[in-house]
Amino acid sequence: MNPDSRMNVGLLMGTLDAVLDSTSKVAPFRILHQTPDSQVYWSIACGASREEITEHWDWLEHNVMKTLSVFDSNEDVTSFVQGKIRGLIAEEGKGSFIQEEDPEKFREAILKFEKCFGLAEQEKLVTYYSCSYWRGRVPCQGWLYLSTNFLSFYSFLLGAEIKLVISWDEISKLEKTSNVILTESIHVCSRGEDHYFSMFLHINETFLLMEQLANYAVRRLFDKETFESDLVLHDPLQITKRGLENRAHSEQFSAFFRLPKEETLQEVHECFLWVPFSHFNTLGKMCISENYVCFASQDGSLCSIIIPLREVIAVEKADPANKGVSISIKGKRAFRFTEVKDFEHLVAKLRIRSGTTSCPHHTASTEVATTSDSDNLVDYYEGQLMAGQKGSSKTVSTEALMTVFHPQDADNLDSKMLKEKMKEQSWNILFVECGRGVSMFRTKKTRDLVLRGIPETLRGELWLLFSGAVNDMATNPGYYTELVEKSLGTCTLATDEIERDLRRSLPEHPAFQSDTGISALRRVLTAYAYRNPKIGYCQAMNILTSVLLLYAKEEEAFWLLVAVCERMLPDYFNRRIIGALVDQAVFEELIRDHLSQLTDHMTDMTFFSSISLSWFLTLFISVLPIESAVSVVDCFFYDGIKAILQLGLAVLDYNMDKLLTCKDDAEAVTVLSRFFDSVTNKDSPLPQAVQQASNLNDTKSYHPKVDITDLIRESNEKYGDIRYEDVESMRCRNRLYVIQTLEVTTKQNVLRVVSQDVKFSPSDLEELYELFKKEHFLSCYWSANSPVLRHHDPSLPYLDQYRIDCQQFRVLYHLLSPWAHCANRDSLALWTFRLLDENADCLINFKEFACALDVMYNGSFTDKLKLLFKLHIPPAFTEVESLSPSKGDDLSKEELIHFSQLNVSSPVDSQEADALKRSPEKAGKEKIDIQAYLKQWQDELLKKEENIKDLPRMNQFQFIQFSKTLYNLFHGDPEEELLYWAIATVTSLLLKMEEVGRRLQSPTSPAKSPASAAESSTDSQNMLKRDSAPEQTERRSVHSTRRDCHEWSFAFEQILASLLNEPALVRFFEKPLDIKAKVENAKTSQLKARTRV
Repeated sequence: MNPDSRMNVGLLMGTLDAVLDSTSKVAPFRILHQTPDSQVYWSIACGASREEITEHWDWLEHNVMKTLSVFDSNEDVTSFVQGKIRGLIAEEGKGSFIQEEDPEKFREAILKFEKCFGLAEQEKLVTYYSCSYWRGRVPCQGWLYLSTNFLSFYSFLLGAEIKLVISWDEISKLEKTSNVILTESIHVCSRGEDHYFSMFLHINETFLLMEQLANYAVRRLFDKETFESDLVLHDPLQITKRGLENRAHSEQFSAFFRLPKEETLQEVHECFLWVPFSHFNTLGKMCISENYVCFASQDGSLCSIIIPLREVIAVEKADPANKGVSISIKGKRAFRFTEVKDFEHLVAKLRIRSGTTSCPHHTASTEVATTSDSDNLVDYYEGQLMAGQKGSSKTVSTEALMTVFHPQDADNLDSKMLKEKMKEQSWNILFVECGRGVSMFRTKKTRDLVLRGIPETLRGELWLLFSGAVNDMATNPGYYTELVEKSLGTCTLATDEIERDLRRSLPEHPAFQSDTGISALRRVLTAYAYRNPKIGYCQAMNILTSVLLLYAKEEEAFWLLVAVCERMLPDYFNRRIIGALVDQAVFEELIRDHLSQLTDHMTDMTFFSSISLSWFLTLFISVLPIESAVSVVDCFFYDGIKAILQLGLAVLDYNMDKLLTCKDDAEAVTVLSRFFDSVTNKDSPLPQAVQQASNLNDTKSYHPKVDITDLIRESNEKYGDIRYEDVESMRCRNRLYVIQTLEVTTKQNVLRVVSQDVKFSPSDLEELYELFKKEHFLSCYWSANSPVLRHHDPSLPYLDQYRIDCQQFRVLYHLLSPWAHCANRDSLALWTFRLLDENADCLINFKEFACALDVMYNGSFTDKLKLLFKLHIPPAFTEVESLSPSKGDDLSKEELIHFSQLNVSSPVDSQEADALKRSPEKAGKEKIDIQAYLKQWQDELLKKEENIKDLPRMNQFQFIQFSKTLYNLFHGDPEEELLYWAIATVTSLLLKMEEVGRRLQSPTSPAKSPASAAESSTDSQNMLKRDSAPEQTERRSVHSTRRDCHEWSFAFEQILASLLNEPALVRFFEKPLDIKAKVENAKTSQLKARTRV
């Protein structure tokens, strides 16, 4: 449904309500629906005038009639139209009650949601919409429910029920689409299946909310590092529709004005701002957060300002007739806003926040935004920058490296220096007109000057200003110096990598051939790694920081790095460089849109990803000469990632003809490399030595020279219409795809490793992996502080990225194990988990899980018996006693976790046990022991198959439990009686063998009397029976005292040989088992099983 027709829809809703209201007058114009051969007419719409009813008809024709052609019968058409119109009426009613905050209506929706889908009580419904779900070419009218973890749809029409539940973390594509049949729809792709939803009343609102919920789930489950710092959405139970909408606005607000991420948008006022240098009022929006007042004109680029409340010295009512507000700041400057709604209340509020009062004697002018003395402004700004330097350590450099190594010669008046002076003069004129510092007016003229290149002397100051780093620095005085002192001398993996890369950072530049530049670079990178250990240090950060240090003071360079890593290029500099991969996907999308000729020729789009990764990670610094690269950085700090995308398109467009003639990727890479070598900056005042050092191949290049200023200007002329909002939308859309692609890679690597050790088919193994991973996530859905969520670490090896605890393993064991029908299945699940958890961290990975199931399903008679034997001896075995006798053998979650954490001494050598616990990833996140990884890998390669002779003996109590497990396994089998007889025979035979063995080994010891042997045999047989809990407990206590008197035990070889003599037992364990049926049942039952838990 077309959201632009909102007004028409509103009119249509009014007429629909009128049709339903029997007391209303009959409208002169109506639209009726009649099924052929029927005497019944359905009123669809009505209007008071021909124009009104024509608008309704156009809307129906555009949004409903195109769909009717897919139906085969007239009855289906009528049913669909009725459902659609009723849905629209309900949707309009829902919209009104949400605005009125009617809890009763929403409570009804919650009850219906819970009844239809049976999800956990903690699953929070965010909102719901009426829409159509397309099954093939047939639409089904129903309700779409959006909750914190699921997208759900329910429909019941013509006796057919449709129920769909998709978890947000499974979605790989979410987009708005349109075609001949579906004018506008939302396309959802999950696990390779496509789903289409259409006929929304407000499709834009619906899509944005779906996008937010999907990205929230992805960040929470896949990208834990960035999510943990997000306090707003940390608790899924606190998510609301209004909260998500407010959050989206706040994120857009802080990103547009380059404010700290903590800022939240609190108020928006439409008003006029007086622009003194243009002598007119510009219409726009005043946006207010906790610490800033910002303004952007209607088109967003004509004029914008940022006023930190820390700079405000007075807030006054100005020109009450025009509802004016005047805000005065330091430096004798003032800003006048008019036509502000509720201006008196706003003035009072801003005074409280800024800690000021009305000041009638202040001397700031509301007509001129800045004083005419630009020197005073320079002094003022320099004073602001130096405020945080007082008391700083002498080890911190307070000069930009460029001023130290390449001071400008005032007497040098060559053509390049003259052009540089002219640039400086242009900026000084702008400062006089628009102000200087964080609260300067940013206009189209500002952007034009940035595109021409910022002067060398102003570059550091303006980078700090446009990036927003000036605000971070002003609100955190002394922070960098403190970090430097704390981080000095630390030794981590990050510091090792930093030391290795220090002399690879712009090695051709004199500043980084000296200890001054190297030391400053070391301090900045080490301080940032200390500040943000989740990122620590990533390659490419050294190159970027080197350029920042050339033009900014050391502390300024640090805050610029913070702005780049944490705001402007989010998720670029982590282990998986997700942010860079997302922007590469955006770049590919833009190439398809703007350079279709190139995409038709280059069938493999991965080529563009491989060549452009360094462009994004280093902002072209690694491929362009330094004097040209800094001009790109100028544009980046002003326009953000949009500038890099535009320049990338311009580079490909410039080389289009040559790229179209390339026969392979290597030839295309050569073309682009030669192009970058030919890019120059003819106006750069840098010494020739530096320029030659950064462009050694100039003399060998036959490519015509390209000036970077011309290239940047061309990129803006051709692709300047790319909007920031569109880029952010593409980022959201492609983030889902990128993360799901990374997940597929993880799955493929895990399956490749595990498949070598199991006999499951590839398809069955993949299904098991999906169930294993799903169980991991299901534990994260309804808990704000899920321990499992903390266990997911994408930096770990593939096998250990997803692990489950004992409670999760029990759920999967019940669903998948062929032995899950046992009465003591909880005990079996517990013992199996303890056996698999070799390093005693109470977690197991997929390989361990799959190998255990493989033995149960595909193992030989000996393998299965050996597994059961090992389950009943330490370290797996532990005595289990439920605290609730009424539950029988079932264990509560708390009991299961308690027993899984118990330490039981095992016969394994203590040194080997210690080695298992000292796995490389357990050594701490500070520093990974590579040697330990190599040794562990070598040990696994040399590990011999376990010899059954190495297994410890099973004592009397363990054997009784082992026999009881066998008894439970046979329950329900067609040969149940025969199996019971066989196990009784084996038990009796083993007891006699053990008694004979004891007599032979200890001839001097008094022989056990026949009565005593019979007593032991009777005890063993009685323990196999199903007794009540009190009797069983009493017998155990009696038995435990008897064990001290006459202990006996069995070797695995004895038990194996005895069982092999019973054909019924051999047939039972060797009968083929197929896991497919269990897997299919688990896929439908897993969510319900977790809900019950």
